[in-house]
Amino acid sequence: QVQLVESGGGLVQPGGSLRLSCAASGFTFRTSVMSWYRQTPGKERELVALITSFGDTTNYAESVKGRFTISRDDAKNTVYLQMNSLKPEDTAVYYCNAKTRLPKYEYWGQGTQVTVSS
Repeated sequence: QVQLVESGGGLVQPGGSLRLSCAASGFTFRTSVMSWYRQTPGKERELVALITSFGDTTNYAESVKGRFTISRDDAKNTVYLQMNSLKPEDTAVYYCNAKTRLPKYEYWGQGTQVTVSS
């Protein structure tokens, strides 16, 4: 049974930091591309950051470059999103995503709410 379990969301003031975690199980984590997406009401889900297998490559949305860092720990089957200098516009539900290599499947976590507000 595939599971992606996010944690670490919450309420933070502008300028603050949060670290999201996504614990994965039920598929071959180390060869999978892992990503974080976010979604606000009435908008499409958008890619925030991704990291390829073995951490060779990372990509970020322009809006979070220089503030967010994605990383992975293959020994723990966990992917992280370190979010610094948070802004109110970062408020969203953040979802963990996995894309496996062979066979090609895609999985989603249940989401974790991040609210940036004073």
